Amino acid sequence: MPKTMTAAEFKDQCLKVMDRVKKTRREIVVTKRGKPVVRILPAADEEPELELEGLILHQDRDLTSTGEGWEADS
Repeated sequence: MPKTMTAAEFKDQCLKVMDRVKKTRREIVVTKRGKPVVRILPAADEEPELELEGLILHQDRDLTSTGEGWEADS
């Protein structure tokens, strides 16, 4: 069950509440007149960088060569 707090409490402690949610990764429900109004949730973590090292399984010598000789200055 998520922790709840009144809108007045949230207003007074907004920055502390955001820090707590970030640190604990637990949501807080803000109520107004006893009814839930909003949920404060931790932001999604950033996508991890894709690590490419070790992903090449096979490497050909030259993928673009046709084997024909050519001159660049024709």
